[in-house]
Amino acid sequence: MQGFHSRLPADLPLGESAPMNTPRSSFLQSVNRHFTHAMGFLDLPEGLAERIIQCNSTYTVHFGVRLRGRMYSFTGWRSVHSEHREPVKGGIRFTPHADAEEVEALAALMTLKCSLTDLPFGGSKGALKIDPAQWTQPELERITRRFTQELTKRGLIGPGLNVPAPDMGTGEREMAWMADEFRRANPADAIHARACVTGKPLSKGGIAGRTEATGRGVQYAVHSYLQDARTPGVGGRRDPENLRIVVQGFGNVGYHAAKFLSEEDGALITVVAERDGQVVNPQGLAIEELKRHHLKTGSILGFEGGESVAGGSGGLEQPCDILIPAAMENAISEENAARTKAALIVEAANGPLTFEADRILRQRGVIVLPDLYVNAGGVVVSYFEWVKNLTHIPFGLMERRRRERRNHAIAEALEQMTGNTFPAGMRDGFLEGGREIDLVRSGLEDVMRSTWSRIADLLESRPELGDYRTAAYVAAIGEIAAAYEAIGI
Repeated sequence: MQGFHSRLPADLPLGESAPMNTPRSSFLQSVNRHFTHAMGFLDLPEGLAERIIQCNSTYTVHFGVRLRGRMYSFTGWRSVHSEHREPVKGGIRFTPHADAEEVEALAALMTLKCSLTDLPFGGSKGALKIDPAQWTQPELERITRRFTQELTKRGLIGPGLNVPAPDMGTGEREMAWMADEFRRANPADAIHARACVTGKPLSKGGIAGRTEATGRGVQYAVHSYLQDARTPGVGGRRDPENLRIVVQGFGNVGYHAAKFLSEEDGALITVVAERDGQVVNPQGLAIEELKRHHLKTGSILGFEGGESVAGGSGGLEQPCDILIPAAMENAISEENAARTKAALIVEAANGPLTFEADRILRQRGVIVLPDLYVNAGGVVVSYFEWVKNLTHIPFGLMERRRRERRNHAIAEALEQMTGNTFPAGMRDGFLEGGREIDLVRSGLEDVMRSTWSRIADLLESRPELGDYRTAAYVAAIGEIAAAYEAIGI
């Protein structure tokens, strides 16, 4: 491939890994180096590789809000990585550590996630540099609405242009404020205004299952890997029951992933780690009880159902079968990668492994399920919500009662043919026509399974790719390249 020149500080030959003395990568550099590595396995027209890897645009907005008797200034970003499909999609995070480079890296990952899962979106991401804990709810609402006004003026939010969603430090509440502010600014398009963001409360056009979606997607990713006969499983085992799992990060994603894997699958969550320490129980932590303690005290430490260890990042280095980093980017670097003790790492966060850490782990034989697959549950269910808002028809509305009548008829026929009564423990579930959350979970599971098959099939047919991350990148970039060529770019 000719004509491709990476913007990385230290370029690598396409398809090659970094040498041992390569400087540690930032989050954006790691993402770009994964891009560069994957490009070496694709035969793209001259110049197209550079077009795909580059971020289309990053907007910085500065605005003031009068609070507490004075003017406060805030800085926010919205990055659009790729518009090969529109609208573009991606969350908005509120964090004091945000910067433009992080937003660009997250936008690139969104492009890849949407392409890999075959969603009709390009990739975008946003952030506001703010510590939500320092502001009251009314103050946060005013700040969020002003940020929305700035995005609206620049065409950086809208159902057919750019569709934000919750991320770190934001949730249903902030999305409801943003949707309402967009509706006020666009009265002529009020009928579709709810589709300008996803992750809203149910009462404001949200969809059942959105809050749990990313954690649920992690569970389905683990299932897909374990149930695939082509993989080695975890120690030869293909059932999550009693597998020892360490979860780093107990926010929305880590909590739901731990909850589902333990309560539904019987896995043992032996360690939950947070910034201030970790809680350990070799027999498995009671996740729902730990969550209640966390909400009550603001910390996982002091939980009676496990041993508390304050400080440090040692949770990532605890012995386990599966390690789920579900917190911040670059949690595992070349500094601690060799000390991890998991057979399988499942990237529930965005970019939890640096490029160098990924290489070290591959050399050790550790299998990594990449973030652009594992973390995609949120955007998949956001797609379902966006479709619901545009069609104005709740999922299941046209089919639920027909399915219930059909299932009743089947149950009655079985009882007549066998002379036995349908088992009481199964009857209600069988006769249920399907709630919205059941349909959402079914759709998410189908996308996660089919996406896994796409990754695994490609790696099986092209073993030179070497690992699931490279296979996922190659699959996603191939789709993006095809989309660009189809529109003449």
